[in-house]
Amino acid sequence: MTSATTPATYKATFTVPDEATARPAVDVLTEVFFEGDAAVAAFERPDGQWDVTVHFADPPDQALVRELVGGAAGAETAQSLTFDVVEAKDWVKASLDDLVPVPAGRFLVHGAHDRRRVPGNKLGIEIEAALAFGTGHHGTTRGCLLLLDHVLKRGAPRRVLDLGTGTGVLAIAAAKALHQPVLASDIDAPSVAVARDNARLNGAGPLVQVIRATGFAADDFAERGPFDLVLANILANPLRQLAAPMQRHLARGAFVILSGLLTPQARTVVAAYRARGLIPVRHLRIEGWSSLLLQKRQ
Repeated sequence: MTSATTPATYKATFTVPDEATARPAVDVLTEVFFEGDAAVAAFERPDGQWDVTVHFADPPDQALVRELVGGAAGAETAQSLTFDVVEAKDWVKASLDDLVPVPAGRFLVHGAHDRRRVPGNKLGIEIEAALAFGTGHHGTTRGCLLLLDHVLKRGAPRRVLDLGTGTGVLAIAAAKALHQPVLASDIDAPSVAVARDNARLNGAGPLVQVIRATGFAADDFAERGPFDLVLANILANPLRQLAAPMQRHLARGAFVILSGLLTPQARTVVAAYRARGLIPVRHLRIEGWSSLLLQKRQ
């Protein structure tokens, strides 16, 4: 990976109470500042509030930004808005320096710089920062790996699916632990390419088949199923929508590991799957995020 020092950029940040307030603010900022001039991002926090960040290539007109935010989110929000300068930095090097190995049961997720530090009793999974979602450092990925380790202690599922694979970390973990084929899918073409590259990097290329697919639409799911284990680290709303089609692709007694949901969202996700005959077995809470283990009735 080539290191490159980025120039200094400028940042404006503010917090709003909910998505309904964040959305119009994001919309107006996106309309006024053209692509290349600014990048707007909004993220929900574990407490339900939303953080909005705007990165500018050049020093922004602070009065204009406050006026826009005030019109969309209220004068109090505009008053709380803060401006910062993001120093010039080699972000690639910095991300690798901060990317310490993450243990999760029998697994250890690490970057290339820690390749030689994997203990003999751990299964190392090498994933670099900034490739795609899922380096193992996010609470949802670690939760999935811990639940996968729990499932593997109870037996060896034969037919495994990683739905919404991202970097492929979960598919790679299952393939390396089981020494058998794993099907992985993602809706995003770049993620499919990244997952394939990571599988090869980790010596699991022949075992991990990565396809591009939306939901369970591809023929590969019917051909490779019914599955004994499905891992899906996505988001709460898609997980709820996938409950019915997923149930049809599960073998009796199959395990399902779900994550990508904030802890307050777990209850409705469990309800959607319980209605389809899946019983909750374990619920891990890590850094405000929930990971669920469910099992289909025999």
